[in-house]
Amino acid sequence: MYIIKPSWLRHSGEQKDFEVYSCHVSQDGKRLATAGGDGHVRIWSTDSIYNSHADGYSKPRQLCHMSHHLGTIHSVRFSPNNRYLASGADDRVICIYQLDSNPPSHASTFGTNEPPPIENWKTHKRLVGHDSDVQDLAWSYDNSILVSVGLDSKVVVWSGHTFEKLKTLAVHQSHVKGITFDPANKFFATAGDDRTIKIFRFTPPAPNATAHDMVNNFVLETTISAPFKSSPLTTYFRRCSWSPDGNHIAAANAVNGPVSSVAIIERSRWDSQINLIGHEGPTEACMFSPRLFHTQNPAEKGASGSLVTVIASAGQDKTLSIWNTNTSRPVVIVQDVASKSISDLAWAPDGQTLFACSLDGNIVVVQFEVGELGWVATAEENDKALEKYGVARKGMGTAEDVDGLHLENHSKAGELRGAESRMGALMGDLPAAASLKSDTTTTTNGTKSTKNGEAKNGDVTKNGEANGTSEPKTTKETPAAESADKAAERINELKSRVQVTKDGRKRVAPLLVSSSGTGLLSLPQSQLVGAKSKTATQSETPQTMLDLSKPSHGLPKGGIAALLLGSKRKAAVLDGEEDDEPNKRLATGPVPIMADTVDGLEPATLTAPAHGVVPTPEFLRSAVVSPSVSFSQVRLAVPKIRSHIVRALEKGVLQGESTLEDASKIPENIILEAKNPARPREPSHITATKRGSLLWQDYLPRAIILLTGNKNFWAAACEDGTLHTWTPAGRRLLNGIILESQPIILESREHWLLCVTSVGMCHVFNIKTMSAAHPPVSLAPILDIAITSLSPDGPTAAPGVTSAHLNSLGTVVVTLSNGDGFYYSPTLFTWQRLSESWWALGSQYWNSNDSSLTSLSSTAVGPSSSSTPKTKPSDKPDISAGIIPHLERHTTTEFLVKGRAYTLQRLIKQLLAKDGFEGFESVVSVAHLENRMAGALALGAKEEFRLYLFMYAKRIGAEGLRTKVEELLNTLVGGVLQDEGEEDEKGKGWFDKGEVICGWERKELLKGVVLILGKFRDLQRTTVQYARILGLTSGGDDDDDDEEDGEANGVEEMEE
Repeated sequence: MYIIKPSWLRHSGEQKDFEVYSCHVSQDGKRLATAGGDGHVRIWSTDSIYNSHADGYSKPRQLCHMSHHLGTIHSVRFSPNNRYLASGADDRVICIYQLDSNPPSHASTFGTNEPPPIENWKTHKRLVGHDSDVQDLAWSYDNSILVSVGLDSKVVVWSGHTFEKLKTLAVHQSHVKGITFDPANKFFATAGDDRTIKIFRFTPPAPNATAHDMVNNFVLETTISAPFKSSPLTTYFRRCSWSPDGNHIAAANAVNGPVSSVAIIERSRWDSQINLIGHEGPTEACMFSPRLFHTQNPAEKGASGSLVTVIASAGQDKTLSIWNTNTSRPVVIVQDVASKSISDLAWAPDGQTLFACSLDGNIVVVQFEVGELGWVATAEENDKALEKYGVARKGMGTAEDVDGLHLENHSKAGELRGAESRMGALMGDLPAAASLKSDTTTTTNGTKSTKNGEAKNGDVTKNGEANGTSEPKTTKETPAAESADKAAERINELKSRVQVTKDGRKRVAPLLVSSSGTGLLSLPQSQLVGAKSKTATQSETPQTMLDLSKPSHGLPKGGIAALLLGSKRKAAVLDGEEDDEPNKRLATGPVPIMADTVDGLEPATLTAPAHGVVPTPEFLRSAVVSPSVSFSQVRLAVPKIRSHIVRALEKGVLQGESTLEDASKIPENIILEAKNPARPREPSHITATKRGSLLWQDYLPRAIILLTGNKNFWAAACEDGTLHTWTPAGRRLLNGIILESQPIILESREHWLLCVTSVGMCHVFNIKTMSAAHPPVSLAPILDIAITSLSPDGPTAAPGVTSAHLNSLGTVVVTLSNGDGFYYSPTLFTWQRLSESWWALGSQYWNSNDSSLTSLSSTAVGPSSSSTPKTKPSDKPDISAGIIPHLERHTTTEFLVKGRAYTLQRLIKQLLAKDGFEGFESVVSVAHLENRMAGALALGAKEEFRLYLFMYAKRIGAEGLRTKVEELLNTLVGGVLQDEGEEDEKGKGWFDKGEVICGWERKELLKGVVLILGKFRDLQRTTVQYARILGLTSGGDDDDDDEEDGEANGVEEMEE
C-alpha cells in the first residue's frame, strides 16, 4: 500500500488553502475532479498524481479549472459515459460541463497564477431547481438521469439527456445530504438529516421524456430509520454508497447504541443487521470499491475463494478505514490522514486506488498492491452478480427464447403501425382504409358545440344527432392508392398553406407534428377538465353517442335539495311549516283605488299593461306536499306548480323546455303543452299540436308538474302523485299510476319510463310490456344515509340529486351534487358507484391524456370488430355507450364548482410523503382501471370495456404485477380452450364460460392483451404460453400473418 500526498494537489489561495469538499474519478481513470471552497472545479491528470515522486515526469498536472459558481462547491461527479461533469454548489445552481474537442481559446486566466488549461471544458447547462445549497449529486448507471439533493429538503431528478427537470420529490423532512444509485438501475437512495434513508424505485426514462411522462416514475419504495434514530446532526455530509453487486447500501453517520458506525442495509429486506464499528466520530462519507474481489488468486490451481466487496469510510475522526465483507475487522486503518474532517471519497475504476479529500485542503491518494484487498474480479463477474436483479437481461436487450422474440416483434410492429398512421394523418397522408371506414357519423358522447365552443352534454343538434340518434351522411370514396408524386404534392400543399392574420399579413400556417407518435414511454398526464370546459381536450374514451335519456326538465343549479330525517316525530312540524307556505301573501306594492285630482277625489284610472295582456306568472304556487313525507327518511324538493309547460318532440327526440314561440320554429315538431289554472280547483289542460293544428287534448283533475315523452308514448305527472300515459295519438295507455308522493323527476327512453318521487323512490316502468324493471328502489343508500349523523331535532342536509337518466336497457343512472355517479343493478338489486371524487384525487387515469393509450385505441393492438356480424349503419348508439366518461366528467365539474379540487390534491401530495404510502398512486390508478372495467362490463358498454381492458393490461404489465397478469389471461381464455360439450353458462361476466364477453370474442380480446404484454420481457414466460395458443410466436411474414396483424390493429380511431 502506498500513500501519495502531492504538495501541489490542492486548492491554493493567496492566504490559505481552501477546503476541498468533493472529488471524483472519471470512468476511464485519467482525470480526477475536485471541488473546493474557492468556487473552482479543478480537473487533474491521475498519471501526474501517480508519478508525482518521479523526477523526470514533466506532463501537465492540472488539465483545467472552471469557476462558474458563485459560492462553495459541495459535490462534483463525472457521468458514467465520461461525456459530462456535474457540480453543485451553495449558489443553488448545478453546472453541467462538457469537454470540447477544440483546444482552449486562452493560454491562462488574466490576473491569476493558474497554469494554462490543457483541456477545454465548457459549461453546457446551468440547472436551477433548488431553493438552497446543493449538497450532493449522482448519475444513474445508464446516464439517463441526474439526481441532486440539497438543504431545501428536496430531491430533484433531471434528464441525463436534455437536462430538463423531470420531477421534484419533497419527501424528506430536513436537509438531504447524500445520494447513491443502485448498479442494477432499479433504485436510488437518499440520506437526510431527518435521520432516514429513503429508497426510490424508478424506470430509466426515454431520452425525450418530459415531466408529464414521469407521473408514476420515481416512487418512494421504503423509508429506513432504525440505524439513525440518535445520529448526530453535526455532519456536513451523509454520503452513502451502493455495493457493486447490488446487495447492500452503506450509510454514513449511523449509530449503534452510543457508538458511531456505518450501517450496512440489505437489499429487498431494507433492514440493517450489520454495522461497521470503529470510528471514534461521526462518519461523513463511505464508498464501495466499484469492483468485486476474489479472496484467493483465481489464477492459482485449486483456488476456491469467494467474491467480496470492499468499502472505505471516513469522517470527523480524521481516520480512513477500509473493510471487506469477509472479515469482521477493518483491513486497513489510516489515522490522522488529515487535520480536519474527511469530506469525500472516490475510487478509481480499477478498484485499487482510493482518493480522499478533507476540509484542511489536502487530497490523499491510497494505492493498493495486487492481493492486498484481494484479486480484482472481471467486469463480466460484476455483471453476473447483478443478473438476479434483471440488469443483464435488460442491458443485453435479448429475449429469453425465440418465441418471446417473435411475440415482442408482433407487439412492437403494432405500435410502429400506430405511430406511422398517426403521423400520416397529421401530414394529410391518410390510408385508403381510413376513408372507407364508414358512411355514418356520430356525435361525440352526445354533445354539441355552441358558438363559444362549450360542449353541452345532452344538447340536441339541428340535424337530430342526440339522445342516441344521428342522421346518416355519405362520404365520398377516395381512390385506394395514389401515385407517390400526387402524395408528395398534397403534402407540400399542406406545408405551404397561407393564412391571413388579424392585421392583414400573410403567413405560412405551421403544420403540427406530434411527439406522441414515438411509441416511447408515456404515462398518463392527469388533469382536471370539467364537462363544460372551453378547451379542446383529448379523451381516452371511445367517441360515441351517449346512451342516456335527455333531462326532461330544468333542474336547479345545485341539484334537487335532499334532506335526511333522524326523528320521524319532528317531521310533522316541518310538514306543517311547508303547508303554511301557500297561505303567505306576496309582498306587493299598494294599488291606488282613488286619485286626488283638481275636482276632488275620483276613482283611479286603471293603467293598461305594457303589452295589452296581463302576463300569467311563471310559478303559480308551491305544490301541496303529500303527508307520506312525514314518515320517510328521505325528502326531496318538489317542483313548483307552473302555469305553462311546453315540450317539443323533434324527429322523435324530446327537446328541453322552451317557450311556445321557440318550439314552433320547426314546423315538423310535435308540441306538448300543459296549462295549469290559477285556481287550484279547476282542471288542467294538456294538448298536442303540430303545425298549429290540434292532434289531441285531455283534461286532468290535478295540476301537472312534469311532462315527458318520445315517439312511443307521452306521460304526465300530477301534483297528487299520479302518472298518466298516452299513445302518440292521445289514447290513454294505462290507468292512472298512483305513487307514494309527488314526482320530482320524470324521464323516458324508448319504451321505458322513470319516475323519482319526493321521498326518494325510483320507479322504472316498461310501457311496452306493461311491467316494472324491478321493485321500487330508494335513493337513501346513495344519499350517504349510512354514514350521515342524523339530527334528532330536525332534518340533515344531504347531497342534492343533479340528474337521473335511463339507458336503452332501462338501467337507472343517477348523479349527485357531491360528484358521485351511480347506477342501479337490476340483477344485484343494489346501487353501485361508477364515479367518485376518490378516483379524481388518487388515480393517474382521471381525465388523462395518454398518448400511448391513444395509439392503443387507434391502430395499435386489439380486435377490430365485435363478435356480432356487421350490419348496415344504425342510428342507435351502443348499449350504455359513453356513460362512464359522462359520469367522470360530471364528477370533475362538481369538483371544480365546489372549489375543492386543488385543495384536496395538495392534501394527497402531503399524504404521499408519509411512510407507508409509497405506492399510493400506483395502487389507486390500477384500482381505478379495475373499477372502470367492472362498470363497463356490468352496463354492457362494449367499446369502453375493450379500451379499459387494454389500458389495464398495459398498466399491470408496466408495474410487473405477475399474479394479476396471469389471472387476467386465464380469465380471458375462458371457453376458448374447452370443448363444445363442456360449456357452462351458469356464470356471468368474467365467469361466463362462453366464447363472447361483453359483446367481444374472448379470443380477440386475448390476442389484444397478449400483444400489449408481449413487450414486457419480465412477463414473457407467462405471455408466450398464450401467444403459442393464438399462433403469435411464428416468425413468418407471409400474407396470412399480415392479414391477421391487420385484424388486430384495425381499431376505430378516436376523434377529438
